[in-house]
Amino acid sequence: MSASSRRRHRHGPSRRRTQEERRSRTQAGLLEATMECLVDLGWSGTSTTEVARRAGVSRGAQQHHYPTKMELVAAALEHMLEAQRLAYETAFAVLPPERRNVSGALDLLWEVFRGRPAKALMELAVAARTDDELRPLCLDLNERVLQVILETFERLFPDNTLPPDFVPTMLRAVFAMFVGLSIQNALDDDADGHQAAVLRQIKDVARLIVPEQGLPEARPQTDR
Repeated sequence: MSASSRRRHRHGPSRRRTQEERRSRTQAGLLEATMECLVDLGWSGTSTTEVARRAGVSRGAQQHHYPTKMELVAAALEHMLEAQRLAYETAFAVLPPERRNVSGALDLLWEVFRGRPAKALMELAVAARTDDELRPLCLDLNERVLQVILETFERLFPDNTLPPDFVPTMLRAVFAMFVGLSIQNALDDDADGHQAAVLRQIKDVARLIVPEQGLPEARPQTDR
């Protein structure tokens, strides 16, 4: 092998890794910009041109990674679902032991529902009602969010004694209430404290249902 070939062989993998890192960084920027557009401008105001501008990349670069708006939104949807899961698990993991209970879990879940990923997902779900192209993409969105909540609940409270068929229904009710509360919160930021009062009632009921002894030392999962 010649010296020039050895140099190419030696530096080739490094160049490939750098290209992959640039690709990942560009894609992450585009997905974050898509989320920001959905929150700030709504579905009707979200365009690939605006996403590219916010991400600081050219339209050509945006189209190279995500040729159509729907491909971009589909990738952003997956990105936001994962961001929600990690935000919740990470926040729960760093709670002090005395707050690592059902009340603390509900407080954090409410924070997640008011976060930007949740707001962007809500915007997609509402827009999909009247958009024939977007609807198939969001058809199972609520179920996927519910599945994340269910998996997280079972991981955080493995010793609960609730009947298996009760837990999904209970969490579905909590999810429905939080969706409604988050829509109200987006409009008035709980100026009169009504949402906080509802959350207190939910926590009071939850403490009667979910045992608080033997809770785990929760850690976020980052290997999915």
